Amino acid sequence: MSISSGAERAAQVLSRPFSVGGLTVRNRIAMAPMTRMFSPGGVPNADVVAYYARRAAAGVGLIITEGTYVDHPSAGLSDSVPRFYGEDALNGWAEVVQQVHSAGGRIAPQIWHVGVSREEEAPPYPEAPVLSPSGVGLDGRPVGRAMTQGDVDAVIAAFADAAAAAERIGFDGVELHGAHGYLIDQFLWGTTNRRTDAYGGDPVSRVRFAAELVAACRKAVSAEFPIIFRMSQWKQDHYDVRMAETPQELEALLTPLAEAGVDVFHSSTRRYWTPEFEGSDLNLAGWTKKLTGKSTITVGSVGLNQDFVPTFVPGTGSGSAQVADIENLLDRLERDEFDLVAIGRALLADPEWAEKVLTGRADALVPYSVEQLGTLH
Repeated sequence: MSISSGAERAAQVLSRPFSVGGLTVRNRIAMAPMTRMFSPGGVPNADVVAYYARRAAAGVGLIITEGTYVDHPSAGLSDSVPRFYGEDALNGWAEVVQQVHSAGGRIAPQIWHVGVSREEEAPPYPEAPVLSPSGVGLDGRPVGRAMTQGDVDAVIAAFADAAAAAERIGFDGVELHGAHGYLIDQFLWGTTNRRTDAYGGDPVSRVRFAAELVAACRKAVSAEFPIIFRMSQWKQDHYDVRMAETPQELEALLTPLAEAGVDVFHSSTRRYWTPEFEGSDLNLAGWTKKLTGKSTITVGSVGLNQDFVPTFVPGTGSGSAQVADIENLLDRLERDEFDLVAIGRALLADPEWAEKVLTGRADALVPYSVEQLGTLH
């Protein structure tokens, strides 16, 4: 395929609008959530506003923000990560929304509770306990304490309040962080969920917390306000974990969430081109769409030749990744295997990634280097 025909194909496939609920996105390109820790006191400032607006101005259709803490003392682990409560932080987010909209983009916040990933005495609330489903960490060792029913109710209410705030200040949807071994995911995974009450046991019971949380958020926002649910098989430092070994197991995990009100599943993988189950080329987003009938977002090393571990995790690789073609991605989008594609490190490295790909200037793309994490470019 020639450069010109390749560029024309990329523009044709990626430039199609996408709609779900009351949200219409101008193209199929999303910005993946990436924690940046550039919000002093948890308040997104002018630099954060410019960071997101710059990518919207360069053609990104849907921006999903970095993870933001819900209003619960145990939700966070840093006072430089933005929060999604308090007048000061919400005013900062409102300015982000305004500037992204002015540039033609759409935006959804990712709302988050880290659960057992929080360290003892971590800010912004050093006195808060480390909470998790069963008082065990991702390695199965005891840490913190198991959540009471009161804790469960409070966390669910905090997510619902954050979802309502997102709609109130003008966001176009909301994403619930149910992936990567954080709190919602800790309930989904048998290693961290050893409860013997209604929230633990078989897979259906382990999904109950997430389903109740989704339902509470659904009730807190209008019917047309999209709820995105980010999920993954892998967990932090446990990259080969698989909660679902078969399509049937994945369907049992996803169906209660879809029924509770999820509109879009954001299926996180390390490499988008990897088949999820034997006997099919479908990736996790493809299987999720097939099993639930819901729209899906794929993510995982799009536009780069290395997955995130050698480029994010110290001591595991070179810390850099080169630009890679997206022909396989375009093939899958043409087949409607998934609906949107989230760009992570490639868009962090080059704010103009979308514009360059859509206008045939892929040869000008900037490769990723870990040094880029040191600034909010």
